[in-house]
Amino acid sequence: MNEASQRVKVTLPMLFEKKQKREPITMLTAYDYPLALLEDRAGIDIILVGDSLGMTVLGYDSTLPVTMDVMVVHAQAVRRGAKYAFVIGDMPYMSYQISPAEAVRNAGRFMAEAGCDGVKLEGGAAMAPAVKAIVSAGIPVMGHLGITPQSMSMLGGFRSQGRSAEAALRIVKDADALFEAGISMLLLEGVPPEVGKCISERLPIPVISIGAGPYCDGQLLIVHDALGFFDRFTPKFVKKYADLSAVISAALEQYKQEVATKQFPGPEHCYKMIPGEAQSFMEEVAKLEPVKDAGGKVS
Repeated sequence: MNEASQRVKVTLPMLFEKKQKREPITMLTAYDYPLALLEDRAGIDIILVGDSLGMTVLGYDSTLPVTMDVMVVHAQAVRRGAKYAFVIGDMPYMSYQISPAEAVRNAGRFMAEAGCDGVKLEGGAAMAPAVKAIVSAGIPVMGHLGITPQSMSMLGGFRSQGRSAEAALRIVKDADALFEAGISMLLLEGVPPEVGKCISERLPIPVISIGAGPYCDGQLLIVHDALGFFDRFTPKFVKKYADLSAVISAALEQYKQEVATKQFPGPEHCYKMIPGEAQSFMEEVAKLEPVKDAGGKVS
């Protein structure tokens, strides 16, 4: 029996069990079928369909222009590729802040239309009413504290958070409030390791780090950062496991060169006619009238 046939669908109880056993949880973003399939084959526990696709895939300067309709389409593609991973849909800007009812409606779209296993939203205690409403509808929620890209204007840019005792305490209190509201998991982004360690030990739910140090229950990276496929900027917490930009650029340049010099396609890339049919084909073509353009001119 091969490894794939032995795998089972990742569930919340399995993720909680990993925390209890202190087995690190692996998490990556994915935005399409091919990458989701590869991540699933690699055994990644959680796949986040992040609104970061606004920058990594769609080329926006921020995540703010991303809509629910866009997110649902990408989440559907990821779900087709990921059969085993726990797939989380990232609630985009203004999809949950307006009212708890609006939050439930949009969270429900991820579940019903894309087959997600849960949703993620940004913000602290102020988001507790939205979290409670979504959880009451039977939808698992991952919170998100620290660097919250949808709040870049208020944060003053992509800056680490919780570096003073006072700021760190605010994050801990926000984490408490989100847990009390019913979140099943928490993502901490761009905070010192001390903050990540404190919250991971304080809360009984899985706490995932993206730039929050090694003491959390798991780690997340933006897949385009990890694979060297997004070079607009690279956060301090990113480790590049490949340089796909260089590999793809070299391949594209080689393709252009081979087409320009007629090295491609070669005989091995061409289909052959049935023996004897080529001569018959040319004889029949010779009998055809010359081609005329719209003005009646023979080409």
